[in-house]
Amino acid sequence: MKRLVIDFGSGYTKIYMPGCGVVLFEATCIAVEEMAESHSYNIKAYGNKAKALSGRAARTTHIIEPVSQGDIRHMNLALQLLRYFLEKIEIPARQARHAEALFLLPCGIKEDIVAKYKRLAEECGFANTYFARIPFAVILGHNITMSESRPVCCLDIGCTVSNLAIVSQDGIISGKSVYLGGEDIDISITDYLAANHNFRIGTLTAENLKNTVGSLLPDDNKLNNVYGRDGSSGIPVTMPIYSWHLTGIISSHLDAIIKEVSDMLSKVSPDVSSAIMRSGIYLAGGMMKVDGVPEYIQETLGIPVIMPEDPQLDAVMGGGAILSDDKLLERLTKTVD
Repeated sequence: MKRLVIDFGSGYTKIYMPGCGVVLFEATCIAVEEMAESHSYNIKAYGNKAKALSGRAARTTHIIEPVSQGDIRHMNLALQLLRYFLEKIEIPARQARHAEALFLLPCGIKEDIVAKYKRLAEECGFANTYFARIPFAVILGHNITMSESRPVCCLDIGCTVSNLAIVSQDGIISGKSVYLGGEDIDISITDYLAANHNFRIGTLTAENLKNTVGSLLPDDNKLNNVYGRDGSSGIPVTMPIYSWHLTGIISSHLDAIIKEVSDMLSKVSPDVSSAIMRSGIYLAGGMMKVDGVPEYIQETLGIPVIMPEDPQLDAVMGGGAILSDDKLLERLTKTVD
């Protein structure tokens, strides 16, 4: 029987298969064409191909992210997108009946949203489905052995949701989801350039800028000549964007997330907080790949941070560790029942 770990995230979907590794990493995005006469729609593209149409599609084409802030906002589109992803990794509907899936869910997700994921899994037809919280997967993705007596802190900054938690094998000691992430920074970059430089770009360009030019390292001054349009005339223009253009935007969003981490640490017992001070905070999420972000978190909190080999894949890799250990699977998936 095939086994899968599915991180059906707001920005990207990652699927891991034990023995094969990460077999899918695509945008959780779908492009639909509105059919006015029949009041229906036609799907034009899925995943990365759909995201590539953002800002470039025809007027009747809408780019939809069916998952936002950890919630399934468009169940039918989410189901069609996930089925497409499963077929892409050669697990069509007839084979899903012979597969088990572990879904990774945000830390603070509510039961009514969990019910949506359960319905999604049922519609896919998996033989067995499990659900685990992302913080457990993040810790295991760092190859950390969990115990009931050792508290471990993690911070995962995703696309629209950041997960922060202190966990042990016994459960979540303290944790929450903060609805801030990399996509909020992308939007702020477009707003900043429009308001301060009368220069308009799309969110795809902003995301690329964040990942290539964005930096919180002192004196970093990377440059990217960006194509956009003049906000007044609409004429295509080029503007040089330096790291310093984005520093304040990135740091202000990080400050809001770091404050939540600081508040969480201030409310746990002294024994737990002192253990975290010694062991550090385990990081994950695509934002950690932006230059200087891990260092900024460490300096602001005054607590050591630990980076995985690939922060974007850390959680889904950790999910593989859960799925490969039946006792761990039973223990950690009970937290979502």
